[in-house]
Amino acid sequence: MLIIADKRIPGQAKQKLSAFGELMEFSTSGITYDAISGHPDIFFCQTPHGLVAAPNTPAGFLRQLDTKNISYTTGEQPVGNRYPGTAHYNAVVTEKFLIHNASVTDGKLRKLLLTFDILPLTFKQAYTRCNLIPLSEQHFITSDRGIEKVLRNHNLEALYVSPKGIILPGFPNGFFGGCCGVWQDKLFVTGSLNRYAEGEKVRQFTLQAGLQVVELYNGPLFDGGGIFFYD
Repeated sequence: MLIIADKRIPGQAKQKLSAFGELMEFSTSGITYDAISGHPDIFFCQTPHGLVAAPNTPAGFLRQLDTKNISYTTGEQPVGNRYPGTAHYNAVVTEKFLIHNASVTDGKLRKLLLTFDILPLTFKQAYTRCNLIPLSEQHFITSDRGIEKVLRNHNLEALYVSPKGIILPGFPNGFFGGCCGVWQDKLFVTGSLNRYAEGEKVRQFTLQAGLQVVELYNGPLFDGGGIFFYD
């Protein structure tokens, strides 16, 4: 299995992730601003129908995907240095839903998903994957009130948690989705829920959704732009 994570996540977290598969420590230079330059959710979008990668993703990382026989589609719009160029791929896609600000979504990603029976859910927040982690088709955790409202309006279970206390170097705080990844029946969290004010809410909601929590290091939650798993 290949695991994509920001090169700058804490060392203990990288070591623990490496026990589950081969870790690809992602980083870029000169493409976008430093705080998000290594965030997988800025350059890649995970979908049940394959990975979509920004066309200006560094070639060395795309070759690693090729080596691992991980198929991907190259998007139309490059990642830029400022919004909305930083958010074209920051969508959440499940078997049922494309969750994003539709005006920002990369065109190739939209075209790919039009061939499947996927309901678009749209709102103002274009940094969707930063702010949202799907635990199942019915259960979601978000650090954005607008996302929470839309999900609940569609009769989905949405837990809102505050972004306060989540580390994103260069910013006052990060976001909950950027701390997380899901693989099989596990929610991986970059940090300890014991060091997060709403950690127990997260733990209980995750258990209700049928997942276990794997905490990757004993420190505050760290927003590294998500953790992406590929078998």
